[in-house]
Amino acid sequence: MKQPIVHALIMCLLPISVLANEPIKIGLNFPRTGNYKAEGLELMQGSLLAIEHINHNGGVLGRPLQLLSKNSASRAEKAQRNVDEFFRSEAKMIFGGATSEEAIAAGRRARELGLPYFALLSYANEVTGREGHRYIFRESNNDWMSAQVLGEYLSWHMPRQRYHYIISDDTWGLSMEAALRLATASQDRAKHSFTRLNPVNASHAEYKQALIKAQKSQADILVLVLQGQNVMHAMRVVHTMGLNNQVQIIIPNLSRTLIQNLGAQTMTGVIGTQAWTWRVPALENSVKGRAFVKDYTQRYSEYPGSAAASAYSVVYQWADAVQRTRSLDSESIIKALEDHSYQLLKGPQQWRGFDHQNVQDIYAIRVKSRTEIMQDPLKQDYFEIIHRMQGQDAVQSLDDWQQERGEHLTLD
Repeated sequence: MKQPIVHALIMCLLPISVLANEPIKIGLNFPRTGNYKAEGLELMQGSLLAIEHINHNGGVLGRPLQLLSKNSASRAEKAQRNVDEFFRSEAKMIFGGATSEEAIAAGRRARELGLPYFALLSYANEVTGREGHRYIFRESNNDWMSAQVLGEYLSWHMPRQRYHYIISDDTWGLSMEAALRLATASQDRAKHSFTRLNPVNASHAEYKQALIKAQKSQADILVLVLQGQNVMHAMRVVHTMGLNNQVQIIIPNLSRTLIQNLGAQTMTGVIGTQAWTWRVPALENSVKGRAFVKDYTQRYSEYPGSAAASAYSVVYQWADAVQRTRSLDSESIIKALEDHSYQLLKGPQQWRGFDHQNVQDIYAIRVKSRTEIMQDPLKQDYFEIIHRMQGQDAVQSLDDWQQERGEHLTLD
């Protein structure tokens, strides 16, 4: 009789044991192909490192994390389909994205399915503004924040200049243009001229024509409101025309992949913004940030960029919310994140409650010369931090946010 009793006891205990060891799945929407594949690789590397660190320290609720990943190709409709597949695979959280359209679409679908969505490289104000809702959070800075730090730096060091804008004709491009024109007092489009380009299929001839127009405008500052392969294409033409020796180039959202793909000679002196560079942990005396830089650099033989840091931070912040609530319930996690302050890879940050925008310091940066870059052991020390603005000074106020929202004054 003893053997059946022992067998029954084992069968009763098995589900508990299996559950304790069953991984908790999270879904990464990232561009493995397309315009932003270099940034996508960085998102993947940062995510994997975070999961490795968390699992090494016991996982979440005693269970390991498992990363599910799907190629979004930076397309909104594909990102939405991926959300459905993550849901069917029982993912408890979704994060990623490299365009604002993608984040808005994927976040909307995640809300319908009751899953939190964390936008990474999605800068348009609309993501946590007009299109914001309770299930979407944004770790990266938004256009308003980039514009504020650039506007302050330019007003101090390059006042009363003439601007020319070349703009990606999409949600992010139009949002960034509006924010930067306001911050630099260049709203007069007759004086501060512009060209808008299709972000998907603009031809080489269209880029050249736009840059010839910029050259003829007699602008002092050329703002390229472009990203990914589009800004690379534009900068190649800029270099060929010698425009980078005639005007100050502004690329609002700079990334290290630009310098790696285009070379320092093409990019030297270009000014932009980032919320994080690998130099920031030392600047802000962040022990965890320094450890992250060291581990990432040893693992991948390159310094981490802002994309890797953003992905790493989101995985840690979601895992921390789960640990604090002892729950995988989306509503509980959302409430735990709202107005939650923390420090991870830099100084103080906060998930602001009323719009779910991450409030953090933002930096204006300038690309170093090739000579300076080559002095670094990895030859990857690309950026000089030229201006810093505290997060509370950079973000939109509640009044500004509600004005953008119109009748919808709270997240739903």
